Amino acid sequence: MRAARRKPVVREARKSEAFLDDYLPYLLGRASYVINKDFDRHVQSYGVSPLEWRVLATLSDRNGRTIGELAHMVVAQQPTLTKAIKRMAQAELVRTADGEDDQRKTIVFETDKGRALASTLIKQAREHEAGLLAAFAASDISRLREILRTLIERGHAPLGFLRP
Repeated sequence: MRAARRKPVVREARKSEAFLDDYLPYLLGRASYVINKDFDRHVQSYGVSPLEWRVLATLSDRNGRTIGELAHMVVAQQPTLTKAIKRMAQAELVRTADGEDDQRKTIVFETDKGRALASTLIKQAREHEAGLLAAFAASDISRLREILRTLIERGHAPLGFLRP
């Protein structure tokens, strides 16, 4: 028997006097926190931190990235990420090597153990995401992704109004 498709939940927009209730950067950060907190706890039950999970997910897309690339992609400071990579190497989830062109660079690779864990968690992350988005129309989800990618891209633009 086929499950009935849920209709999108349409809520009337709340009007608020509070600045943060309408400030997009805050709303994005708050949404990220609320969406991630349960899955982060789930990830930790596998013995990895949310940061380590993001590293594994990133390496699953393209194995062999520098610490700098990973730091940018997983949204972490390099010193914090370097410590996480060391823990992950001790747990045999990743291995590191010196860069071929520049031995000052460290390249991080997923191990078989790391790849297996990433595969399991990615499947579960997709299920988690599907549950979060079940109430929305596919076109709205697609548009939201497009808007977020554009915001990320534009977020690297300089803030001209901050110049002295």
